[in-house]
Amino acid sequence: MVRTRFAPSPTGYMHIGNFRSALYAYIFAKQNKGKFVLRIEDTDKKRYVEGALNNLIITLNWAGLNYDEGVFIENNDIIQKGDFGPYIQSERLDIYKKHALELVKKEKAYYCFCTEERLEEMRKQQIESGRAPMYDRRCLNLSKEEIDKKIVNHEKFVIRQKIEIAGFTEYNDLIRGKISIKNDMLDDQILLKSDGYPTYNFANVIDDHLMEITHVIRGEEYISSTPKYIQLYNNFDWQVPFFAHLPLLLNPDRTKLSKRQGDVSVEDYIKKGYLRDAIINFVAFLGWNPGQGSEEEFFNLDQLVEKFDLKKVHKSGAIFDLKKLDWINSHYIKNLSADKLYKLALPYFEQKDFYKNAKTEQKTEEYLKKVLGIEKERLNNLSEVGENNKFFFMEINYEKELLLWKKMTYDELKTSLNMSKDALSNISEQDWTKDSIEKILLKIAKDKRGELLWPLRACLTGEKKSPSPFEVAFVLGKNEVLKRLDQALNLLK
Repeated sequence: MVRTRFAPSPTGYMHIGNFRSALYAYIFAKQNKGKFVLRIEDTDKKRYVEGALNNLIITLNWAGLNYDEGVFIENNDIIQKGDFGPYIQSERLDIYKKHALELVKKEKAYYCFCTEERLEEMRKQQIESGRAPMYDRRCLNLSKEEIDKKIVNHEKFVIRQKIEIAGFTEYNDLIRGKISIKNDMLDDQILLKSDGYPTYNFANVIDDHLMEITHVIRGEEYISSTPKYIQLYNNFDWQVPFFAHLPLLLNPDRTKLSKRQGDVSVEDYIKKGYLRDAIINFVAFLGWNPGQGSEEEFFNLDQLVEKFDLKKVHKSGAIFDLKKLDWINSHYIKNLSADKLYKLALPYFEQKDFYKNAKTEQKTEEYLKKVLGIEKERLNNLSEVGENNKFFFMEINYEKELLLWKKMTYDELKTSLNMSKDALSNISEQDWTKDSIEKILLKIAKDKRGELLWPLRACLTGEKKSPSPFEVAFVLGKNEVLKRLDQALNLLK
């Protein structure tokens, strides 16, 4: 059975790159009727962030990446489900210690008592002489007596992997094909730290094997470390899983995606009002597409499970193009029902001062649905609601020059506004629709649309740019429209 895993560290919000790894691992497991596992790698105590674990789980649940085993939240409590637990690494320390000592016994690992000061000086000298910094194996040949004496004297130690430095380590990457790395380029990495905690590089091998993970899907930054992992598998005589290394995520300038150039966490985009389906759709395309001949751009999660092919993931870096995300998100917003859009947009309205200070009748569900009906064609994300059309919620002020269309005189302007007022006054509340407003105004405008519609739109919005006067009038309602027309006419007295 195919078994994949997502193994994040609870060190903050979920990076887009980690979310992509989770998404691909989930999809691959579902395609193969396998299991998707959530494991928490919390062994880096210095980087642990309170609440990050809950946040990771909440984000996965929000995305619909429903995992079969691992760490869950139930009734606000963290629980674990599955036959391969614990699924939290800090609860598996005895397991790592046991396997580290087994490697020492096999002479595939060794005790290292070097101080941080000694290691720093070693690295400094290596760099100055033009060599790659790596451990010099000073402690490799300590005698048993020397080791026992140092342990009795409570000298701090770590356990290091004894790398096989002759020859090459090769593996077949599911995305990149055959990868071969010279063993003498590999460092004797630390497996167990002086505090008894494992390093990531050790714990993930132990856990992947014991949890029967068959396919490891992760970022390309682990390509060069994978030979070390493979040597560990071989040291234990374990089956090596399949590896798939995903391309780097890049800024538009092709530098590595980083916080310096914009938001990098899924939660940032959720807060800005990017929809679930849009984020999943966009992230799936960061390194993958359906292939030549396909013009399909929009895929929900179920469709991705049907269409995604790990073999079609690219090797080269994937550009994080915010304009593409906006375009995808706007597509999904346009396709929301009025009820769904209202429900999703309301929390964003409630955060805005112009909404908080609006009249009661401008906060009703009916009114907001009208506003959203106008805005939905122009929204990139839900945090934009109302921002370009605050005149729907606020008293407006403007200079009378704004009302003038090209070279029209103020007398002509006054006539134009009165024509609009008379025409709109004769529309009943029952017939107050966008279509009826447009039909009547265009009928009286004849071949002078600009002279009629520009002053009307300007007096209703107080802006040079806005939706059409028909749309604005429909949303504002008859009483407010006539009030704003009177305001404009009084400005001309």
